[in-house]
Amino acid sequence: MKRLKLRDTTVGRSFLRSPDRATERDRAAGHWSNFLLHIYPVKVRRRELHFSFSWYLGVASAVLLASLVASGIYLMFFYLPSPSSAYGDMQTIQTQVAFGQFIRNVHRWSAHLMVLTVAAHMARVFYRGAYKAPREANWTIGVILLVLTLLLSFTGYLLPWDQLAFWAVTVGSSMADFVPFIGGSVREVLLGGDQVGSQTLLRFYVLHVVVLPVVLVGALAVHLWRWRKDSMFDQAAAEEGGEA
Repeated sequence: MKRLKLRDTTVGRSFLRSPDRATERDRAAGHWSNFLLHIYPVKVRRRELHFSFSWYLGVASAVLLASLVASGIYLMFFYLPSPSSAYGDMQTIQTQVAFGQFIRNVHRWSAHLMVLTVAAHMARVFYRGAYKAPREANWTIGVILLVLTLLLSFTGYLLPWDQLAFWAVTVGSSMADFVPFIGGSVREVLLGGDQVGSQTLLRFYVLHVVVLPVVLVGALAVHLWRWRKDSMFDQAAAEEGGEA
């Protein structure tokens, strides 16, 4: 008796729309229809899969970003961006919330490690010369992602609302005055006034949990899409060179 496969049923065909991977053509079709596998080309050089090729720094950065999002959402349930309660909320998270201290440490260390991995990834790309044509656009997007990562760390630094965070942000925001022409305006927009206060905390909170993450995820999507296109270009060039 022939064994019935899920793919042969009506429900199975409605979900598994790609053909069974019996031939090379079917495997290619399944690859293109899979969202996660679609990130990589159909064919990849063996040396490009080796750890030493990229040190998996881009993957590590993406994993740390996912860790930051997950832990940050958990912390948002117990935090109110108000000068009268922010520090107390942090103490409550550490002492009374289930796994609060652990989740906060995960969030903090993921942020530190993400800065290191993104910077190392940029250094690795520069060292290998992967910023050259036709990857100039993706290199620019990578620089933007690095700046967004640093801004996320800077805006999150104020949220505990302790003395260290208060004075660090005061000094850091004062450096904006040295930006030519628009320094004073940038500082006023960041602080919401002349000095660090309740408006500053609210603005940093909105930037940290909404504006910067949305922009970063959007830029990351474009970065991955552009990397995918550049990989296809390299594959096509290599095949043409081999045929020649």
